[in-house]
Amino acid sequence: MKLSTGIIFCFLILGVSSQRWGTFLKEAGQGAKDMWRAYSDMREANYKNSDKYFHARGNYDAAQRGPGGAWAAKVISNARESIPRLTDLFKHGDSGHGLEDSKADQFANEWGRSGKDPNYFRPAGLPDKY
Repeated sequence: MKLSTGIIFCFLILGVSSQRWGTFLKEAGQGAKDMWRAYSDMREANYKNSDKYFHARGNYDAAQRGPGGAWAAKVISNARESIPRLTDLFKHGDSGHGLEDSKADQFANEWGRSGKDPNYFRPAGLPDKY
């Protein structure tokens, strides 16, 4: 159901022509993989203060795929930031807990999607593997 909704969204809202929908969906799939790779690397690295770097890197890599990748990065990033805010509301009430971190994450997401260098957020000492 979500896939069909996404395809219809692409046609109607984004104006993806019938000749480009395949390319757009391919880019979106590749962008989603880029986001997953950045998330997996962040979990593997488990390095203090590296969160923003991996947010920016995932969005940057996905956006480099093209419009479909940038779209996937935006959808995934917005969903990832919305869900924690909802769970924080249940855990902490309307205290704003985590709101500043969420705003900082979104800043890093937008930074990467805009094509700016994600290394701006790279913490000192993070292994070169990442």
